Amino acid sequence: MQLSPDSAAVVAATAGVVAEHAEEITKVFYPDMFEAHPELLNVFNVANQAVGEQPKALAASVVAFAVQLLDPDAPDFTPVMQRIAHKHVSLGIQARDYTIVGRYLLGAVGKVLGDAVTPEVAAAWDEVYWLFATALIAEEAKLYAQAGTDPEQPWRQYRVVERFEESDEVFSLLLAPVSGQIPSHRTGQYVAIAVDVPGGTRQPRQYTISSGPRGDSLRVTIKRVRGVNGAPDGQVSGWLHENAKPGTILDVSQPAGDVVLDESDAPIVLVSAGIGITPVAAIMEDLSRRQPDRTVRLFHADKSHGTHALYDGLRRQVLAMSDARAQNWYEEGAESAPTLHPARPGFMDLTDVELPESAQVFMCGPLPFMQIARRTLIGQGVPSESIHYEVFGPDLWAQNPEG
Repeated sequence: MQLSPDSAAVVAATAGVVAEHAEEITKVFYPDMFEAHPELLNVFNVANQAVGEQPKALAASVVAFAVQLLDPDAPDFTPVMQRIAHKHVSLGIQARDYTIVGRYLLGAVGKVLGDAVTPEVAAAWDEVYWLFATALIAEEAKLYAQAGTDPEQPWRQYRVVERFEESDEVFSLLLAPVSGQIPSHRTGQYVAIAVDVPGGTRQPRQYTISSGPRGDSLRVTIKRVRGVNGAPDGQVSGWLHENAKPGTILDVSQPAGDVVLDESDAPIVLVSAGIGITPVAAIMEDLSRRQPDRTVRLFHADKSHGTHALYDGLRRQVLAMSDARAQNWYEEGAESAPTLHPARPGFMDLTDVELPESAQVFMCGPLPFMQIARRTLIGQGVPSESIHYEVFGPDLWAQNPEG
């Protein structure tokens, strides 16, 4: 995959200007596209639009892709491409959507850069976009085919079989398909759930499958999002908190996600905070059943023991394994927390923890938390390529994991 020589020269000459204005371009692009195609509001996460995360993620991805086309020594874009494709199939994005996106994205480039966008510049960046789009379309077609999903019908109906209150703000739903079998999935993947929220809008949100593969059902664990600093409460999590009860029918996507439990016997270190415990719970359920002798270290940070979702199940799994240990950090009440191992007060600090050699690390939690944890682990001698992470929403870290 490469640019034509003429386009490569133009992109090389203009990449700096486009990168400088990339976020501004995407902020023009999204409103223009949604005004012309309001049906796409049913696909894109409106909350991520409101706080600016989606424009930042798109801008970073397109610029990074262009840089890779120009510089053979640039970081491999394939892992980022695969991550985006997994996100897209969980949202039911289809090949035809790329034509609409391309039209308005390139139109926004023209609006922002004005006379600097000559016909030659427009043609060169059009080529960049379609190389980007066709690579994603191919990867997404493969993922749809592997799951046996018709892209025209990406949603399946699931029934809520049971509901479990994990804490005041966190609840789990056990879901079973209304017809057919649970699609095969790997431990650590997620599904999207789409609901009709007040105001007539349909909104999807992605939730980690917090159980290991079971065959007849899957569990998702959801935190009701409360708005802070003027942001609104979470629409979908709020709707599910109020309405998802046994018997409720939900539209659920195929399982997706590229951060999955490996099949080796290498030691595993699990690092999480808050609702980031969900993939950890899935991994532990799977390991305690299939590899009970595997070396595992769990490090989790939470506000308090009372907000530590899924603790009881994790405790049982740690006890059932021959070489699993857990350490928790609580901002409140650490001294009196009834945990298997005494909890530490305050924020997580990995500078003095004992790490098994040659471990694979899986992280999930807020972005600043994972950035600090990653730097600390690398300082402890863990190779960066052994650290894997899952991000809720657009992956703003993909281009700058050192940040």
